[in-house]
Amino acid sequence: MRDQSTLSKSLELYEKEGMKSFYKASAEIESEGYCEWPRVRETINFSKKMGYKRLGIAFCLGLKQEAKTYESMLRKEGFEVHSVICKTGGIPKEHMGLEDSQKVRPGTYETMCNPIAQALYLNEMKTELNIIIGLCVGHDSLFYKHSDAMVTTLVAKDRVLAHNPAGALYCAHSYYRNK
Repeated sequence: MRDQSTLSKSLELYEKEGMKSFYKASAEIESEGYCEWPRVRETINFSKKMGYKRLGIAFCLGLKQEAKTYESMLRKEGFEVHSVICKTGGIPKEHMGLEDSQKVRPGTYETMCNPIAQALYLNEMKTELNIIIGLCVGHDSLFYKHSDAMVTTLVAKDRVLAHNPAGALYCAHSYYRNK
C-alpha cells in the first residue's frame, strides 16, 4: 500500500470500541476452521466466540427453506433467532414507481422486497449479528446500510448458478466468456 495515511487510518479504526475484538475473533475462527468448516459452521463458531446470544436472519422468499434450516441449526446451538422475510410489509411494487412491464411477472400483483424494513425489524429485536440468506443485489446493500448490528452473508443470491456466484468466475475464460 502506497498511501500510508489510509493504512494508518485503517489501523486507528481497528482500535475503536468493538472493532479489535471483532477482528481478532474473525482471524481466530479463520485459523481454527481453515479448510475444515463450511461457512455455516464458521458463522456459528464466530457467534459463540463473540458471546452473541441473539442473531438475526434476513432472507429471501426464494430461500425460505434454507433460512428455516439454518434457523433450526442456530436454535440447536443455543441462539435466540429472529428472522424476517424480504417481502415483509406486502407493499406493491407500484409504490416505488415500477411499471407493470418492469415486474418479474407483468400483469400480476407483486410486492417489493423491503430490506430497510428487514433491518429495522432486526434492530428492534436488538440482534447482535445479522445473517443474510439470499437478498438481491442492491437490496443487500440497503440492508447493510440500515442494520445496527454487523452483518455477514451466508448465501449470496445467484438464481442462475445455484447461489454460487463464484461459478461464473471459475468459468470466465471458458463457458461464461461471452456472458
